[in-house]
Amino acid sequence: MKTLAILGAGTAGTMMANHMRRKLKVEEWTIVIVDQNPDHYYQPGYLFMPFGIYGERDVVKPKQKFIPRGVEYRICAIDRIDPEANRVVLGCGNSIDYDVLIIATGTDISLEETEGQRGSDWQKHVFDFYTFDGARKLTERLKDWKGGNLVVNIAEMPIKCPVAPLEFTFLADWWLGKKGLRDKTKITYVTPLSGAFTKPVASRILDHLLEEKGIEVVSDFSIGEINNEEHKIVSWDEREVGYDLLVSIPTNMGSAAIERSGIGDELNYVPTDKHTLQSKVKDNIFVLGDATDLPTSKAGSVAHFEAEVLTENILSYIDERELEASFDGHANCFIESGHGKGFLLDFNYELEPVPGHFPIPKVGPFKLLGESRINHLGKLAFKYVYWHALLRAIPLPMVSHKMTRAGKQIPEVSPVAV
Repeated sequence: MKTLAILGAGTAGTMMANHMRRKLKVEEWTIVIVDQNPDHYYQPGYLFMPFGIYGERDVVKPKQKFIPRGVEYRICAIDRIDPEANRVVLGCGNSIDYDVLIIATGTDISLEETEGQRGSDWQKHVFDFYTFDGARKLTERLKDWKGGNLVVNIAEMPIKCPVAPLEFTFLADWWLGKKGLRDKTKITYVTPLSGAFTKPVASRILDHLLEEKGIEVVSDFSIGEINNEEHKIVSWDEREVGYDLLVSIPTNMGSAAIERSGIGDELNYVPTDKHTLQSKVKDNIFVLGDATDLPTSKAGSVAHFEAEVLTENILSYIDERELEASFDGHANCFIESGHGKGFLLDFNYELEPVPGHFPIPKVGPFKLLGESRINHLGKLAFKYVYWHALLRAIPLPMVSHKMTRAGKQIPEVSPVAV
């Protein structure tokens, strides 16, 4: 009997457990999935919690509900991986010997990376919404908001769901208007990027939207510290932005288990072939989701597309066939823009977001890189899709892991994604 071990039972790991249990013979393969947290969190829902759109019950369900029968589920911390011994050492005192390993350990905020992040203002005047606890506490803080300087700051890239800070800013503009507090609140968006987004065409459109909404943008801001005494953030080049409420997106880093294993980069992401999803650590180790160092978005849609490619490549590896270099970096994400509207981006390694229609060319119903009501509804509908189809690795109609260029208004010289 051979063993396939999956590290992490979040979005990526759970999808792979479902894919592989269908593909591998029960009498030949044991599948083990390990995660220290028994709860599964719908992380895109954190964005909506502070504004009362979603509650806690919308974003939390037991992990066991989504792990298929025939997969052994261990609730335990991961201490480290020993690639040479083909072994995972667990924090609960035992280990797993594997024939094939899938790393899906994700990414999380690292508060220690910014000086003053955990200072006296933490969870009083400084909050995050990238964690369940952070979103809950920010929800409570906004209930008492009467106006002042609201600052949204990204510490550095890459981050999980790179559009989420923008979405929070747009929703804050809408919510404050609804509460009669917009005129009493100055909103400032502070980013290490030169514009609103990582891709130039989309960034120009979103920059314009920020301007329309009266949101000040401070770009190229590399945060050096949070000064808790004077309630301001300070960049390395000594620029300052004062806050009454700071919504911080701290540095994102991969699992500490990756660091302990000595197989990650400086942010604990695992070096991965960007087309096959085979690790550069060892041939029998594969990586997907936020745990990779790939130059694409750390988002659930990307993990979904990667899982389709990775499933076939693991089967090819087992059968000693050549792996297909078929993952093209496809990412697909809705952006809430407030007031019941939203955007949709669809891009990959080679092509940045461009205008068009999705998924049916010239029809849609979703509008690419354009604001519409149906894009907002699509964003809300994704919660149902996530719980009932995505996690269970059920194919989504008309949405392939390979990005289609049909329906996109592509310039003669295609903008290259960065």
